[in-house]
This record gives sequence, structure tokens and C-alpha cells, in this order.
Amino acid sequence: MTILRPLAMAVALLFPAVAQAQLTDPDQRVVAAVERGTDRHIALLERMVNQNSGTLNLAGVRAVADMLRPEFEALGMEVRWVDMAETGRAGHLIATHRNLTRGASKHVLMIGHLDTVFEPSSPFQRFERQGDRATGPGIGDDKGGIAVIVAALRALHATGELRRMHVTVVLTGDEERPGAPLATARRDLIAAGREADYALEFENLARDDGRDFGTVARRSSSTWSLTVRGRTGHSSGIFGEGLGYGAIYELARILDAFRRELPEPNLTFNVGLAAGGTPATIDGSLERVQASGKTNIIPEMAIARGDLRSLTPDQDARIRTAMQAIVAQHLPGTSAELAFAAGGYPPMPPTEGNRRLLSRLNEVNRLLGYPEMPEFDPGRRGAADSAFVAADVDTLAGLGMAGGGAHAEGEWVDLTSLPRQAIRTALLMMRLSRR
Repeated sequence: MTILRPLAMAVALLFPAVAQAQLTDPDQRVVAAVERGTDRHIALLERMVNQNSGTLNLAGVRAVADMLRPEFEALGMEVRWVDMAETGRAGHLIATHRNLTRGASKHVLMIGHLDTVFEPSSPFQRFERQGDRATGPGIGDDKGGIAVIVAALRALHATGELRRMHVTVVLTGDEERPGAPLATARRDLIAAGREADYALEFENLARDDGRDFGTVARRSSSTWSLTVRGRTGHSSGIFGEGLGYGAIYELARILDAFRRELPEPNLTFNVGLAAGGTPATIDGSLERVQASGKTNIIPEMAIARGDLRSLTPDQDARIRTAMQAIVAQHLPGTSAELAFAAGGYPPMPPTEGNRRLLSRLNEVNRLLGYPEMPEFDPGRRGAADSAFVAADVDTLAGLGMAGGGAHAEGEWVDLTSLPRQAIRTALLMMRLSRR
């Protein structure tokens, strides 16, 4: 079923007639330009989805970037590829449009990513459409977001509005599995954030019970590893003064104390992997453990790995200290070490500047006759690249397409959300640029 419709019908479908009189002539031209290009935007989305770009498929990530380069160049943007071989990843695509008029304009940064969690080995590889619903690997996270970026910029270019704007687009190639060192992998994004006046991020739109939400905050994502050692020997001696409690009891004590003592709002600490025995080992990927043992042998080693997600830097630092204090209370005959991996995604706290951006978006929603978008619960959102710039610039996240099932086979999007999000974005950028 095509979404391309005559303009009069398109306007009626995109927003109520009562709102049309509130839009300026430039606004209405942008709305019309987005709608005219919807089939083209969906075709671009399909091409991107059908090109595998799992993070570790470096050639595939570059192939998606090559698809997008001419799209940005056609808008008069300077496009460059930032190679990231030094971090073990493909690289990033950066496109910049500078104000072509003499008038002052604010600098808007648009953030998305080229890679997906679906490597070539995944059986989930193709775009499939049924009416206004489409499925495919990375279709919402984040190829749908890229399609919204392109659709908004095309409409602004077609109506001449882009001439008055300073815009930078950063599409990272390793959002799902960042390269190392992380400081190098995010160097260019952080630099772009420091130069911008506003940042807009195009991960999936938050939608709950049919209502759209704005994302002004995201939690961090970091990884921890717990290594526990005990004295091995005959099980008849466990709990005794000579042998103590063994590694598995100590591991259980620590993890249960985490569960009982640490919970608070906007904090989670998942345990994703655990094993113990005599011996227990973990491989170089840190994703596979091996353990063996017998019921009559006290285990000498136990291993656990998990993540930590917090809303603010202060919360993150405080909880790390509390975790270390729990680990230090060893059962007799045991020792334990808790280590946090370097890097990780920082938190994006809910700042007043971020909330002002959502207020500006809600001004656009009112003009369009759309319902107001409340703040989405950050405890229900994952980490994203916007967190790397949020310390330096007011940031609004989750401006991509609506859908669901991210990171799982069957990931899907609502295709009608593509023009809707592009219109919201373009009209917001017009207003941000003028100020």
C-alpha cells in the first residue's frame, strides 16, 4: 500500500485541519515536501536494512555509509568518512551544512548510527512489509532514525530552509558495540557536541499505549566483573576454620547483598553471567565461562559479570563505592575483587536545557495538532550516543521512528511514523536555527 498521496489528503492525514491555519507558509511547504518524498524515504530505509551492517561487519557498515554519502552531498553538505581501524571498528560518517546566508543561525547536531546488533550470521536479514508495518534487522535501531534525518533534511533543502541552517550529522559505526579505546571511538562525536548549540538524537521514538513521549534523559551503561576465590578441599570441612565457605557461597553473598542493599530509583545492576567450581575460567571475549567440580569438593573459584545503569554521574560513583564495600566484607576463607571495565556509556541526566528542548518540540506539536509529548521514564530507555554530548550541549533524544522489538528477530517499525517524525524534526530545526 503506497503512502504517497495528493497534498490535500496528506495534510488531512498528518495533522488536524484546525492546526493548519497556525502553520506559516514555510511550515506548510516543508510538510508538503516531506509527504511527497515518503515513498522515496521508505525505499531508502529498505535498501539500508537489506545491507547487513552488524557492528563487526566492517565492510557492511561502510556500505551503508556509501549509500548515504550521495544523499547528503545532494543537499550541498560536506561529507567525510572517519576511519576507525585503530579502534577495531569501521568508522563514522559525518556530514556538515554551513549557513549559506549572512544571517546568524544556531548550530544543530543530528546523531544516529550505521551499525546494528545483527551480524551476518543472524538469520534475520531482510526488509519485509505488510501495509504500514515493516520488519527488518536494525529497521528501528537505527536505520529508521537515519531515514528520518534524511527525510527532514531533504524537505528543508527542497524548500530553501536549509540554506539558512548550520547542521552537522554524525552517524557512528559502532554504537551497538563501541570500539576501544572509547575516548578515540567517540572523539569526533564529542567534538561535534562541543561545537553545537543543540543536539537531536534519532534512536527509536518512545511510544506507550499509543502515546508518543519525549526523551530528555538516558541512563548510563557500564560493565563490571567479579572474581571470587576460596580455599578448596574436602567438602566435609566447609564452614570450618581451616577451609571457610568456598568461592560460590561468597559469590552468592555478594550478589544477594547487591539485590537487597542497592536498589533505588533509576538504578539497575543486572548479573548476566555467573559460574563457579574447581576450576572456573572465562575466555578472552568475557562472554563464555567454563566450570567443573564435584559435590564433595569446595569450589576454589567463582566468576560473575554484569552491567550497571545509573541516571547521573553522582549516582554512578556512589553506587560503585557501595558495591566495593559489599565485596570487601569477605566470608571466612575467601577473597573477592570487583572491577569496572574502562569506558562505557555515560548517563544523560534530565537537565532543564533538555526539558526546554522538549518544550520547543511540544510547541511544534501544538501547531500540528499533535498531542503533547510528556517525558519518558529514563528507566525504560537504553544507553545511546547522545550521552557523549549531553554534558556539553542541550540534548533531545528518541526522535527516530516508532516501532518495537529492538535487538530481536522481528524488530519492526510503523511506517506512518516516518513522515510524522520528519515533519516534527524539520519544523523544530527551523525554530531552533532562528534563535
